[in-house]
Amino acid sequence: MPNSLCIGLMSGTSLDGVDGVLVRFDDPPRLAIRAHAHRGFSDAEKQELLALNSPGANELHRAALAANALARRSAEVVADLLTRADVPASDVAAIASHGQTVRHRPGEFDGSGYTTQLNNPALLAELTGIDVIADFRSRDVAAGGQGAPLVPAFHRAVFGQDAAQCLAVINIGGISNISVLNADGTTLGFDCGPGNALMDHWCQQQTGAAFDRDGAWAAGASVDATLLAALQAEPYFSRQPPKSTGRDLFNPAWLDQRMNATPQHRKISAQGVQATLTELTAWVCAQDLLRFASSAARVVVCGGGALNRSLMQRLAARLPGVQVATSEAFGLPVDQVEAAAFAWLGRAFMMRQPGNLASVTGARGPRVLGALYPAR
Repeated sequence: MPNSLCIGLMSGTSLDGVDGVLVRFDDPPRLAIRAHAHRGFSDAEKQELLALNSPGANELHRAALAANALARRSAEVVADLLTRADVPASDVAAIASHGQTVRHRPGEFDGSGYTTQLNNPALLAELTGIDVIADFRSRDVAAGGQGAPLVPAFHRAVFGQDAAQCLAVINIGGISNISVLNADGTTLGFDCGPGNALMDHWCQQQTGAAFDRDGAWAAGASVDATLLAALQAEPYFSRQPPKSTGRDLFNPAWLDQRMNATPQHRKISAQGVQATLTELTAWVCAQDLLRFASSAARVVVCGGGALNRSLMQRLAARLPGVQVATSEAFGLPVDQVEAAAFAWLGRAFMMRQPGNLASVTGARGPRVLGALYPAR
């Protein structure tokens, strides 16, 4: 569908709310963001979504109601976008709604595993009067893939079309992932490990603030080398791709276990733990870039982590000789990239074009991703 308007909605593992973009796609495929909107979660919504990442009582009922609440929050974002762009709903071809990941276990248990994104696309279609495309990950998992990350194909289309040399894109949301865009056109991508999730958890627990703004709290303390080494010992970090992860692994229980295994952890200040967690995120991203994109002279950083000054400084320090910049250099604000990626995936679905890259997810081949919920 050339010359079409699509809306992309993303609620990531950082659990900060729903980001939406209204994107115009021209033919040949180029995109222009017409509007951006964000609606944060209430404390109650955030806590329930976080709780649903772990087994609990009455899960099916609670998950269904949380999905309804997410659909209503998403409809508010859609209304904001249409107002900001002065565009009627009838002009929008579709909404691509990612939903909120609460479990991600591809390939486990029975050989197929599953990935679960809470969402109610039927309700969202009713509330907006616009076709909704959802459930982007499960088809890749059904085809033997990880179902994540899905953004490398978008990164290739937006950042790598004219790349004369290897370029890396690192998205730092709740979980961090990397896309390696080789100059020969091949693409690699996978989840590196924790992004903001552990930093945000610790900051919230210790200070009451939702996150460490600019990384200022972490910047005021030293990294504890022993604790960092205990965190770095996680086997996931040395696994070969394709691989993906989430809060199923990197959660408060994981952090507590690693800290308790460090005898002197009680002597580390809360601020020192924050500095160490920030260093861990920089390390997981840098070590994967050096392992799989050693020829990259430039890395593009997006996601909320790109706004963390201390994290960006630590990442740059671990990548001497590599130009570290944000997606702003390509005209895409760091907090809009993932929502734009799902608008792009929604357009691919409408064109019945594959949205996954088997070289990234490990699926048996390219697949059209998503399911359609017509508005009327």
